[in-house]
Amino acid sequence: MKFRQITAAAALAVLATGNAVAKEGGDQYPNGAEGWLAGAVPPPGNYFLNYFGHYGGKLRDGDGDKVPGAEVDAWFEAMRFIKMTDTKIFGGDWGMHLVVPLVQQKVKLGGDSKTVSGVGDITFNPIIIAWHTKNLHWTVAMDINMPTGQYKSGDPRKSIGTNYWSLEPIFAATWLSDDGWELSGKFMYNIKRKNKDFRLAPGMPKMDYESGDEFHMDYVLGKHFGPWAVGLAGYYLKQTENDKLEGETLPEVPGVWSKGRKGEVFAIGPSVSYTNKNGTMFIAQWQHETEAENRFRGDKALFKLVLPF
Repeated sequence: MKFRQITAAAALAVLATGNAVAKEGGDQYPNGAEGWLAGAVPPPGNYFLNYFGHYGGKLRDGDGDKVPGAEVDAWFEAMRFIKMTDTKIFGGDWGMHLVVPLVQQKVKLGGDSKTVSGVGDITFNPIIIAWHTKNLHWTVAMDINMPTGQYKSGDPRKSIGTNYWSLEPIFAATWLSDDGWELSGKFMYNIKRKNKDFRLAPGMPKMDYESGDEFHMDYVLGKHFGPWAVGLAGYYLKQTENDKLEGETLPEVPGVWSKGRKGEVFAIGPSVSYTNKNGTMFIAQWQHETEAENRFRGDKALFKLVLPF
């Protein structure tokens, strides 16, 4: 098949399905979920984290312009369970986590829309190692993202999963000054496997679709005032490799994507957190995607609970 002959309608299907419109706009990881104390993993114990929010966005082409008739609107909730142990590895605390996301997603493509709900792609991490000094905290980890979310080959409007496995090495760091200033960042690199069940449309033959690997990061800069903290938080994502269909780099489709369909997005917005005497933390933030290419661009509201138990 000569992929330079892809039609605009088929191109929309590739663009949406190739990077899965599930998880508030396209990713196995909910960008912007970690900011405050991202590198300061808590001490040994058990923790429950809940992420709840909404994302709405419109598709952008390779020049950052809107692609008519392509929108996503999603509510999401992710339940994360962390266990930190007393075991030391290279002098750091060893732990693990499990993340189970739930999604209700409405996707509009070409004037037609569908709404689906269900479990998204589950993440398991058997290796979290955290170190701490007076003002600096840092962590390394390795997420394993599993293709557990519903996937409808040939119809991205009915998919809330990516249908591929991925590995994600992580480095996170938090600097806390003596007078309450915080700078935190979580840096990730998503290494994707192929989706071997891709179709341009229902009934068409299956093909191999390979989404390009991505670098992405969450960040926050803010100030702590007793139990409260306020600042600016957001995320940045840059796709480093081309998307490929049957081993061939996707050609440019004017008004839909640039060659290789490399996505990029930057978001920023206000964030506030509150921590009570028991160590329970509440975080609320809004993030506006100011620039985006070859992916959705919109706004995200996120509420996060951290609960020791």
